[in-house]
Amino acid sequence: MSTTSAPKTGIKVIVVGAGFGGLTAAIECHRQGHDVSIYENFPELKTLGDIISFGANAGRIFYRWSNGEIARRLRELCIDLSSYGFRIHKWDTGEVVYHQPTPEQKPDAPVLNGHRGELHEVVFRYARDELKIPIHLGQPVNEYFEDENQAGIVLKSGERVVADLVIGADGVRSKARELVLGYVDKPKSSGYAVWRAWFPNTDMIKDPRTREFCINGDTFNGWIGPDVHFLFSTIKGGKDCCWVLTHRDEHDIDESWSFPGKLEDVYKVLEGWDPTCRAIVEKTPSLVDWKLVYRDPLPTWVSKHARILLVGDSAHPFLPTSAQGATQAMEDGVTIAVCLRRAGKNNVPAAVRVHQEIRYERVRLVQKTGETTRDRWHKTDWEKVAKDPKSIAFPREDWIHQHDAEKHAEEVFDDIFKKVTQPELFENVKLLPVGPIPVAV
Repeated sequence: MSTTSAPKTGIKVIVVGAGFGGLTAAIECHRQGHDVSIYENFPELKTLGDIISFGANAGRIFYRWSNGEIARRLRELCIDLSSYGFRIHKWDTGEVVYHQPTPEQKPDAPVLNGHRGELHEVVFRYARDELKIPIHLGQPVNEYFEDENQAGIVLKSGERVVADLVIGADGVRSKARELVLGYVDKPKSSGYAVWRAWFPNTDMIKDPRTREFCINGDTFNGWIGPDVHFLFSTIKGGKDCCWVLTHRDEHDIDESWSFPGKLEDVYKVLEGWDPTCRAIVEKTPSLVDWKLVYRDPLPTWVSKHARILLVGDSAHPFLPTSAQGATQAMEDGVTIAVCLRRAGKNNVPAAVRVHQEIRYERVRLVQKTGETTRDRWHKTDWEKVAKDPKSIAFPREDWIHQHDAEKHAEEVFDDIFKKVTQPELFENVKLLPVGPIPVAV
């Protein structure tokens, strides 16, 4: 498919949420010829956050926007580890146990790691200013509704907006989830939290213990310890610093899961660690204590009439150790846009169900990699690492990174569409359910 927009389909789509998942869903719907608009709770765009990772499977999506121009803009803001790689240290001695080389960058499928807010701004401005997708900021959604023919949202102002499909890309606290499932699905503690920080190199470069990380271009180092891992990188030629420390945490997360962090808490966890880790943390002006939310895999992402669809974190929150959360949200957006065009305006519910059939199992398998990578590090067998240093490497599986969501959706659509619309033609067809789901399930 070319980078230009397809012929108009007449399908009207509302996207709730202007994060990476929501923006991608809107951009891809625009590319596939649908009429799309976004409603976002936040009143203004803010470049918040710290490091975010996009795999090559996301880079492939970005590259199709504006003939590679958007991928180029993002690449300029991202870390370049082509010469440095990823250096994995033992937590106490600080020795580098494995120096993992960086895979060769493919121009049409770049791996991108940068500041969440800066990268988000590029994508947001592309959608709003270049594609002219209407983005309504400061518009909290109070309610979702649907019938057999349409779906819609009720804004805080009382205004009702209707469309052929509503895409709930409104994150782990999605209000759409309750309508889809038929019950309130509360988050659980994953048993882990992360402290995270992003700051300029001003103090780092003055300290001989940390200066090396700022005068050698971009760097990426990880210290792996018992049930803890500490990742530190410098970016923009060593000008900006960021670190993330994942550790055990059983705090209740019923109301909130992001708080200002305390350095003294970090120091306690780092007792007995390589002194370099504390030397880095000491330079941190402020940090965030972010509780990692876990949800059991949802039985369905699709509402009763298949006019409301959950995507991204609304449907499947990921652990940071997967490095795939935002990327999988983007794959969702690509897939639903293709399915809607292929099915046509008269078959929107079937398109939504086909999307779920295409995406569900892949997402479940990628989600699991967040747990397996975390456990690989947190339960490290150091004798095994001494014999096979590669065993501690951060995994980059081809089945994840070489996936082309758009190509795959185009290839499998016809077969799955027949199974959704004419199941009687097949033997033993098992299709995923649509909501609401009985709580016992």
